[in-house]
Amino acid sequence: MNRITLEPGKRGGRPCIRGLRITVYDVLSMLSCGMTQEEILDDFPELTLEDIRSVLAYAADREHQVFSLRVE
Repeated sequence: MNRITLEPGKRGGRPCIRGLRITVYDVLSMLSCGMTQEEILDDFPELTLEDIRSVLAYAADREHQVFSLRVE
């Protein structure tokens, strides 16, 4: 998870991969559109398979931390 960085002013403060201008959202979006990990790595040679795994771990952790609101 230390591959995910947050820098104010870079990509609107969104979580990025290793300080690059590629956001967690960018990679998740590519995966959700059906791109394979290999296709992403071909399009973005600066990324590694470990970067993609870190994106998935980051997203899973954020989902786990979501709190349910109870309506009364």
